Amino acid sequence: MESEYRKGYVYIQNHFAGIIAETEEGYSFSYDKDYLEREDAAAVSLTLPLREEPYETTILFPFFDGLIPEGWLLGIVSRNWKINQKDRFGLLLLACKDCIGDVYIRGEKI
Repeated sequence: MESEYRKGYVYIQNHFAGIIAETEEGYSFSYDKDYLEREDAAAVSLTLPLREEPYETTILFPFFDGLIPEGWLLGIVSRNWKINQKDRFGLLLLACKDCIGDVYIRGEKI
């Protein structure tokens, strides 16, 4: 497995569901084994159905990229937290702790 740089803990309806990580090759997302065993386990998105094998990609998964604020709100987030708007993974970790909908990302496991 390639080295991980930064990672985020993905929660669905307040249940720890998996980990998204920045790697040497791009990004990976894997569901937590305990989460997969839940009767009420739901997929993060239709493009990332439940499975044991990790997903890997060279670009940030479109579903997760879609959680990042846009427009004037992105400008505010970028200025207030002094983060480059091109650092999509950094923005995901900082700005997606309280998203609209069922999914949110934390920099630490809670």
